[in-house]
Amino acid sequence: MISLSKRGKIESFLAMDVMREAGDLASRGASICHMEVGQPGTPAPLLVRERAKRALDEELIGYTEALGQRSLRERIAVHYKETYDVTIETSQVIITTGSSAGFILSFLATLDAGDHVAITRPGYPCYREILKALDLIPVEIPVGFHNDWMPLTEEITKAIEEFDVKAILLASPANPTGVVFEQDRLKSLIDLARRKNIWFFSDEIYHGLTYDRTDDTALSFLDHDDQQVIVLNSFSKYYSMTGWRIGWMVVPKDLVRRMEKLNQHLFISAPCLSQIAATVAFDARDELENLKKQYYRNREILTNGLVAAGFGRFASPDGAFYVYTDVSDFTDDSLSFSKLLLREHGIAASSGIDFDKIDGKHMMRFSYAGTEADVIEAVRRLKAAKFSK
Repeated sequence: MISLSKRGKIESFLAMDVMREAGDLASRGASICHMEVGQPGTPAPLLVRERAKRALDEELIGYTEALGQRSLRERIAVHYKETYDVTIETSQVIITTGSSAGFILSFLATLDAGDHVAITRPGYPCYREILKALDLIPVEIPVGFHNDWMPLTEEITKAIEEFDVKAILLASPANPTGVVFEQDRLKSLIDLARRKNIWFFSDEIYHGLTYDRTDDTALSFLDHDDQQVIVLNSFSKYYSMTGWRIGWMVVPKDLVRRMEKLNQHLFISAPCLSQIAATVAFDARDELENLKKQYYRNREILTNGLVAAGFGRFASPDGAFYVYTDVSDFTDDSLSFSKLLLREHGIAASSGIDFDKIDGKHMMRFSYAGTEADVIEAVRRLKAAKFSK
């Protein structure tokens, strides 16, 4: 048999597997409450959709510069000044095909095969699997109730020294926990990267979706000559544009040309229509803030419902749109529990195994990004199920 690359031997994204099975069941008439993926239950803002329609009628939808359309890059630079009072240059902004392409470009531009990268466990599974596919080695830092689901500086310092870690990759707000890093904790980790002369990748895809705390960009803590921080973001979450596959990075000036060449060869450019539409997404703030109020209501309905159904121990969901909850009172196998929820109760949710191969067997992630009706019905079904080991 012809040989296959070891790099392609990675784990599946279990949340997407659940989404596929839920779709199959729904196509056969099943009633499904969708809580498996972080996908807003509403379309892109009206301004975005109207701009896209006009572009289809009046403009050429073709290739753009590999770095992205200048108008969008300029608008993103303005966004950092308006939102965080941080000044960046348009030249530092790179438009990507979703944040996923941003991770690939960042890893290829800064790391060599065999390098170690510190990530949290639990964490977004694509970090781990993209790193493995690129012959990089994830070093997982356990987080949990013991450290408020945020890695301590001394824990990452130990990993850096033990494994010669070349980069730290962190998200705030975090997936799957919804935890938002305290400002001092985030600053201390960036300072650590500076002292150790390693890269700091800041995944800020859930910025804008915080409820009880502020979200601070890593760019707020840089000195003028700092070169080690790369910020990754996307229009998928707060801006409700998952299927448009459009994201961005803010990178040190010395990396721009290297990133541009990689993007030229790997992706050519991000989707032109999505770039045009995304330029006006920042002007849809009123609609987006109303949508955020819906997430807030969903969070209250879900957390109260989980407690009432016996799922009373979970990470503090200060941001994003997930609740990561302990299910050890009901199962020692959250993957099987996920299948039970879907097949017998019509609730599509993600096993903690997706995010944590070791301790995730006791955890489940419920997304409250969908409709309020879905969340209310899911809570009703959870209460009615009366689970036991």
